[in-house]
Amino acid sequence: MAFSLTPSLLPRTSVVQGLLTGFSFSAGYAIGTGLLYLWSYLEFRSAGRKLSIGLRVLGGILSIGTAILFFRKSDAWQDAARELIGADPYGGFNAVGTGFLALLVFVLVLLTFRFFRYIYRNIREKLRPYVPRRVSQVISFSLAITLFFMISNGILFRLILLSVDITYNRVDALLEPEFEAPTDPLMTGSEASFLRWEDAGLLGRRFLANVPSEQEISALTNSPAMQPIRVYAGMRVDEDPVIRARLALQELIRVGAFKRSILVLITPTGRGWVDPASIVPLEYLHRGDIASVAMQYSYLPSPFSLFFEPEYGLEATAALFREVYRYWSALPEETRPRLFLSGLSLGAMYSDMSFDFFDIINNPFHGALWSGPPYRTRTWMNVVAQRNPESPYWKPIFRDASVVRFSNQHGGFETAEGQAEWGAFRIAFLQYASDPVTFFSPHIAVREPVWMSGERAFDVNPEFRWYPVVTMLQLATDMIAGTAPKGFGHEYAAIHYLDAWYHLTEPDGWNQEALNRLRIKVAELDK
Repeated sequence: MAFSLTPSLLPRTSVVQGLLTGFSFSAGYAIGTGLLYLWSYLEFRSAGRKLSIGLRVLGGILSIGTAILFFRKSDAWQDAARELIGADPYGGFNAVGTGFLALLVFVLVLLTFRFFRYIYRNIREKLRPYVPRRVSQVISFSLAITLFFMISNGILFRLILLSVDITYNRVDALLEPEFEAPTDPLMTGSEASFLRWEDAGLLGRRFLANVPSEQEISALTNSPAMQPIRVYAGMRVDEDPVIRARLALQELIRVGAFKRSILVLITPTGRGWVDPASIVPLEYLHRGDIASVAMQYSYLPSPFSLFFEPEYGLEATAALFREVYRYWSALPEETRPRLFLSGLSLGAMYSDMSFDFFDIINNPFHGALWSGPPYRTRTWMNVVAQRNPESPYWKPIFRDASVVRFSNQHGGFETAEGQAEWGAFRIAFLQYASDPVTFFSPHIAVREPVWMSGERAFDVNPEFRWYPVVTMLQLATDMIAGTAPKGFGHEYAAIHYLDAWYHLTEPDGWNQEALNRLRIKVAELDK
């Protein structure tokens, strides 16, 4: 429990700390109880009654003393974590409230396990007349585990998931008065469009409406510009993702997307959100001569998909890539746009899974920008595992850096001394070392992660230590409830997207003075 108060990647509030401490306390209690049960099951000698009571009293005193000591230090730890990422001091934990919430969480978890034990004992008593005692225990435990998870996962979890899905479905249907359907027939959602405005969903309509105009781009770049093209296919278009993908392709063709110089396939996050910071800088860099398309695959927030249904949305993402790539690859190479993939968080993982390298090897698209990739992202895992030994885990160098490059707040997409030039096919990972979505892994429960040893990134707390089980719970909490200012954690800043797209696509006609003006402009997206 006390170790849960130590710093991790992101600072925490009192409520979040209470939940984390409660689950850590529960995990410690479960491990201790399990070891005692194993000791008894193996029929080792137990301590005498007086010695047992004495050990428990001593253990209780040490535990309470340690908890008090760690609570006293927790304020300094959290303030140091906030200072490291440029956040304001929190003002101190409410120790009483945090402790009470932790105790409440522990009691709820304990009651859940007591329910499991009740199931186990009932099954064991039914079997005892027919099978040997220890055989009945093994069978009872296996059946109880199966039955317990069938109830919790098959019924309880699905009810929760259904409730969340219905809630976010209703939110998605909301029509915001400040966003009206476009009247320009060349814009998605207009009366001439294959995709209705109402079907785009709440986040889809925001994506379609908040696009920089031709005049805005021209004024900043001091040169002629075009109106960027954006296409969005919401979940309400059709339940079948293949039909949604085909309608999105028809819309791209209708609005002239394949006549632009760049086409970007954006995979949104779980609810269908496209971060404006990830696309607006690119639209300015190419003076509006760009088209982008996104397709919603869920109403649920990303953590639900990442933890409980990691394959959720793959069918939709793959369908969109397949339809667009098939049409794009049949066009004359000299006239078709350069094709890039893009995705943030869960969108990065699905974007990576949407294609097979063997299907594109003879006619590859031009590249991908994946930011904040989750730890399960296929290409990310393979590349990091095969990084050059001298490069750190949190900013790896892969082979000669001609295909894959990594960048953080301090850059990394530039061609460094001794590296090969970036090739025609480019994969770019934008990641922060303080991002728990990228650096979480279930294996951290039993093994110290590589990125915590050796040289640490500037945004990783030097006081952060690895503790079995607890560190995994800390990072899971950081991933779900952690908050950070732009440029840290899982909050990717527009300025870093600007640098990423600049090096990835190499637009013409930009000098340092013009880039500085654009940096000031895109910084407004982070406010």
